[in-house]
Amino acid sequence: MSEAVREVPRKERPQFRNIHVTQLSNYRLPLAGLVSILHRISGFLMFALLPVVLYLFELSIRSEMSFAHFAGIASHPLAKLVLLALAWGYLQHFCAGVRHLFMDLHLGLDKDSARNSAATVLAVSLFLTALVGLKLFGVF
Repeated sequence: MSEAVREVPRKERPQFRNIHVTQLSNYRLPLAGLVSILHRISGFLMFALLPVVLYLFELSIRSEMSFAHFAGIASHPLAKLVLLALAWGYLQHFCAGVRHLFMDLHLGLDKDSARNSAATVLAVSLFLTALVGLKLFGVF
């Protein structure tokens, strides 16, 4: 090896090992990482709330009176926000899951394609959630 190659100083790169919770605000997460974390959060949200949703569904189909009672509860704005959060969780998880299926087929694995697909997942899931929100709050 020539001496010119050995003498080239290496650029010091920051090393992030064992990131502490207090350092999370300084860490720049790529868009694909954010979509991955949101995929996990939305999956947990749906999994954790599934027993509650099934129980409420079972109570609502017992009789016409119980259905009317739950329809009254669902018309409250706070309940609509909870339903909107559940809709976001489902739509985010679905769109990110489709993205992961394409990645399992080895499509869009390079850096630019991954960034574009992550941005597309965020845009589509937020757009669909906005449509659900508009419908839920009676705009159309």
